[in-house]
Order: sequence, then structure tokens, then C-alpha cells
Amino acid sequence: MKSTIRNIISTADWTAENLEKLLALRGEEQKELLGMGGETLLNKRGNEVYYRGLVEFSNVCTKDCYYCGIRKSNRNTERYDLSDDAILEAARFAHEHKYGSLVLQSGERDDPAFVERIDQLLKKIKSETNGELGITLSLGEQSAETYRRWFESGAHRYLLRIETSDESLYHQLHPNDEKHDFKKRLQCLRDLQKAGYQTGTGVMIGVPGQTLKHLAADLLFMKNFDIDMVGMGPYIEHEETPLYVKKNQLWPLQERFLTSLNMVALLRLMMPDINIAATTAMQTIDPVGREKAMQAGANVIMPNITPSNQRRNYLLYQNKPCTDEGADDCSNCLSIRLE
Repeated sequence: MKSTIRNIISTADWTAENLEKLLALRGEEQKELLGMGGETLLNKRGNEVYYRGLVEFSNVCTKDCYYCGIRKSNRNTERYDLSDDAILEAARFAHEHKYGSLVLQSGERDDPAFVERIDQLLKKIKSETNGELGITLSLGEQSAETYRRWFESGAHRYLLRIETSDESLYHQLHPNDEKHDFKKRLQCLRDLQKAGYQTGTGVMIGVPGQTLKHLAADLLFMKNFDIDMVGMGPYIEHEETPLYVKKNQLWPLQERFLTSLNMVALLRLMMPDINIAATTAMQTIDPVGREKAMQAGANVIMPNITPSNQRRNYLLYQNKPCTDEGADDCSNCLSIRLE
């Protein structure tokens, strides 16, 4: 099999069938695959790791995705919305600590007040940081006009996770209504690219009903869409969600983790210049999960600089790590880990 692995990779023979084979690798063969992913990163991008300071500024959400702990129908989560001052303070922290970018993330809203608030925040952040701090948004589906407006006000990256590129699986993860429309999600990704953003997406690995065939298609989707950055990691269930009833159908946690590592390595091999985040969900399963993702080809890490008194309320999934650390703790800890 080793010669087959090398052959597929050296000829870039990225068929769905070959990707399925590579995703299934374990043991020594997997080590070889992960090593090749890490090697490609070092050869193509060097050993730089990009810090994006993550601010989860609100868990108020108008959507009802079946897998997510901050879904609209979850009555057992304490809702919060950080003040503009708290967000600006986090932006200053990121700027002073030489982060390349600030990531503003929240539950999904598209009402005029929200759109206007983000527009004004972008301008203030640019002003407060002398235009030196990059801004990434992860605020869900918006109109093409809103995307253009936010881009003009200072955002330059946008992360909109597709979760799965398979439409039928997408409908198993979301209610089937106008608020949760697969084709709209695809259109939003196109609108983001058209507006000029470095456009990011991502998938969950190990959701109920998912197969390696689905994941192979996800890799090809990201390559064909010419995505600039990706955040993907293992699906971690949350007991306050409809999908929790399928917990007995899930792959074991370790399988989700190992497959996630293979996804990172393969995407690095398929798209050598792409930015890939080592996601927090990796660390939920393995204490050094993020470091293992870096060794497999990830090159972006997102220290959480949300004020620590609110972190525990932004739980998309359970057992999320680092919910009780301050921004300085998180940054120092990651620096030591990355060394």
C-alpha cells in the first residue's frame, strides 16, 4: 500500500475512490500520510503559524441547526451579547500581541440592526488598530449586499462552513425550511468570493450518517471551489440538540479524530497553499490534538480571546476546552505548545 500512497500523491490522482482509500489509512500507513502533509506545509509555506484571535461575541442565533448547542430552540443556554467596548478591547489585545487577524464570530442574525452594528464595529476596529489588524468574520449567511458592505468597511476574510457538501446529508443536519437552505449556502460562498474576501469553509467529521465517500467529496468540493482557508474537525455531540438521539450511531471519538487528521493532511497535499485551522474540537478529543493537526499540515490557530466569563455560554458542542482561561492564558499556553 505504501507505493500506492506515494503514487496517488505524486501524480495528484485525486479521484473520490483514491481519497476514500487514503482517508481509511491507520497505523504506519497513516503516519506516512500525516508526515507527508506536514512536510508539504514546511516545503510550501515554511514553519510559520498564523494566530487569529477569536471573539465569540454573541450566542444569540436565529437558526435551529440540529447539531448546534446555541440553536434558537435550546432554552437551557444563557444568552449573551458582548458590548462594543468589550469587542474593541479584545481587538486591541490581538493587535498588541501581534496577531495577524481578529475573528468575530456569533450566532446567525441578518436583521438590519445587526448588519449596521457589525459595519460600525469594523470601522472602529480599523481605526483603533491603525488598519494593521486583519479582520475575519464568521457570521453566517447574509445578502450579497451585506457581504460587500462589510468588506468595504474593513473585513477581508470570511468563514462560512458548509458542514457537508452532500445536500441530502445537509438536510439531516438542518431543518428543511427557508432558513436552512443548502443552495443558499452555496450561493453565499460564491457571493463572498465575488465580493473579494479570502473565503473559508469547513466540514464536520463523523456526523451521523456520514461515510468516507461523503468526506472524499468534501475534499474535492473545497478544491474545486478554490477555497482559501478551511476549518474542519471532529463532530462532538451536544445533549441539548436533536442530533443527540443518534449518539449510538456515531463513530468512536478516536475514529473521528484520526479521520480528521487524515482530512487535514490530504487537503494540504491537494491544496499546498491553503490556510488550514487546527480546530479546538481536535483538542476536545486529544489533549495535544491541535498540535497533531499542525504536524499533519494545519498552519492557523485561533486563540480564544473572548472574555472568560462568557466563554462557557458559547458551547456549540460539549466538553469544549479552555472555557475558563483568560486571553493571556490562552495565548501563552498555545505559544508553549507550538514551540
